[in-house]
Amino acid sequence: MIETSTAQFIKRIAELKSGDLGRLRQLRGCDLHENLDGFDLFTGLWWTLRKNSPRAPRREIAWLVTKLYAQFPFSQEDGLTLPVILGRIYRTLATQKEKRIFAMRTDAILQAQANQLEHPLSWALRMLALYGYASLDWIQLTDDLSVWHEIVRHRWTEAFLTQSSKDKNKEN
Repeated sequence: MIETSTAQFIKRIAELKSGDLGRLRQLRGCDLHENLDGFDLFTGLWWTLRKNSPRAPRREIAWLVTKLYAQFPFSQEDGLTLPVILGRIYRTLATQKEKRIFAMRTDAILQAQANQLEHPLSWALRMLALYGYASLDWIQLTDDLSVWHEIVRHRWTEAFLTQSSKDKNKEN
């Protein structure tokens, strides 16, 4: 099987040393061009892939995913998508108030434009860590964010609703 450029990109991020991840964590909320050190580190990850394949993730999305991964270095697990995990977490919440707040924050992700996603996605990934998840399908997340439009948002909504309404005693 041929590895996609997105899979190659995620693999490169996962191979970063802890010092490089620490440098990237410090750039949370920063634009790519705000820090020369961050720009150089990111360029080394992304540019060679972009040079070899026009299908490499868009630069802005790749930068976002790089910063998110640095903060939340979950391992790559195919099929364990963010909306599925969020739906599973939602299902475990005890009170209606918790569910209402969680649903509002999840909806904020779905309503955001691609350039507004860092904060809401950071919240979501914090929830994954808080609820004991150690893996995520980074490849699918990157691909979804690269084409962040109504079809993708609808698919995320369906996945979240399906998982959130499953019987608590039955896992997929």
